[in-house]
Amino acid sequence: MPSKPRKADALAASIRENLAGRTIVLVGMMGAGKTALGKRLAARLDMPFKDADAEIEQAAHLTIPEIFAQHGEEAFRDGERRVITRLLEEGEIVLATGGGAYMNPETRRRIAAQGVCVWLKADFETLIRRVRKRNNRPLLNGADPDETLRRLIEERYPTYAEADIAIQSREAPPELIVDEAIVAIHAFLTGAAA
Repeated sequence: MPSKPRKADALAASIRENLAGRTIVLVGMMGAGKTALGKRLAARLDMPFKDADAEIEQAAHLTIPEIFAQHGEEAFRDGERRVITRLLEEGEIVLATGGGAYMNPETRRRIAAQGVCVWLKADFETLIRRVRKRNNRPLLNGADPDETLRRLIEERYPTYAEADIAIQSREAPPELIVDEAIVAIHAFLTGAAA
């Protein structure tokens, strides 16, 4: 017996029809799951997926930690802004951004004009558990990564709250989070209740 289609699957075509050339842009802290969600969301919506950090690394021929070490955060942020501007011109894609990208006022303005912004919000415990698994987070390479992450959350969450949509990132089956994102994006685009 075929499985019952998810409500979210029925909404995918409607999302594509209502995007009108806009990009679905995922923002949030490092470790929130933007890339993992973005890949799954793009597959479910039958849209291309792009990761801004991967695009930056490809353009620079360096990893993000190497860019930070060799050129500093300011040069990285400038390159990040330029790459996101270019990716927004691609139209209907799902775009995962780096944790600090949305802090740039010009980037926020461009996302507001050309995209649907989805904040993948996670609590401190979820983020620290996830980012401790990897050593490629230049902003957390200091003496007290926990304190740095708490400070970044305090600084960034008020700005992330400007996003069109907020989805709670948590320890849950990934497809559940994708379903929630699809329902919320559809509601935002159509004015329907989520």
